[in-house]
Amino acid sequence: MKPPAFSYFAPETVEEATARLAEYGDDAKLIAGGQSLVPMMNFRLVSPAALIDIRKIAPPDAIEESGGHVRIGALTRHRALETSPLIAHRIPVLAAAMGHVAHLAIRNRGTIGGSLCHADPAAELPAIAVLLDARIHAARRGGVRTVDAGAFFEGALWTALEDDEIVTHIDFPLLPPGAGWGFHEFARRHGDFGLAGAAVTVSGSAGRASEVRIALLGVGETPVRAHAAEDLLTGSGFEPDEIAAAAAAVRDGLDPTDDLHASADYRRHLAGVLAERALADAWGRAANGAS
Repeated sequence: MKPPAFSYFAPETVEEATARLAEYGDDAKLIAGGQSLVPMMNFRLVSPAALIDIRKIAPPDAIEESGGHVRIGALTRHRALETSPLIAHRIPVLAAAMGHVAHLAIRNRGTIGGSLCHADPAAELPAIAVLLDARIHAARRGGVRTVDAGAFFEGALWTALEDDEIVTHIDFPLLPPGAGWGFHEFARRHGDFGLAGAAVTVSGSAGRASEVRIALLGVGETPVRAHAAEDLLTGSGFEPDEIAAAAAAVRDGLDPTDDLHASADYRRHLAGVLAERALADAWGRAANGAS
């Protein structure tokens, strides 16, 4: 199938793009990589009156460190995140997660802004944004605002972004020196969406964890922070029974749904297994003083 007719615009500035968004409202869609939008249009799941191509607005691979965070332009490709030396050094859990995104052809086209705005709960980037408390910056005609990642994702394929707003960049806080990290995801085949996944960071000293973060993908309508499990491990020495108790808390805090890919019970169990593995990896890296 092919999409119905639409008007096409290729603005060269954020101001031009937001003006078109203000003109068309919810009848407009932004496109950069198009890895999610184009198939949806071809199946006529969405039928925008106007397509606003934003690829000319900014450099495609804008990644820079500034003021305790890494700022990433919304048009930055997945592949650039996967291969960036800065990301590998400063936010290695993000680089690791990118290797699980679909296939190389998709990673060469898809953008971080597109993934976050598409808000698929099984996608890696939304989970990493929630894990690290990223801040998402959006522009609209006459103003800008910043939304914390935890408040940005409101449901499956649904965000706090207004119809006349465009995401311009995302700020990811740097991991503390010596922080450990872990990322595990399970998919039926390489390149498929994960049935579940777990991302973890751990900071600590003297054999005790001072901060633990756990985010899960594929087990809810949005990425999930496992706060109860985090609290159990904060201040702990990450003994095997403590990690197992945290994994149990992860499972107890989830309420996934059944679908054609997996039952709710299977996803809940899988999330606990993956969280336990990611926690063990993160603590091992933290104990070695290297992320």
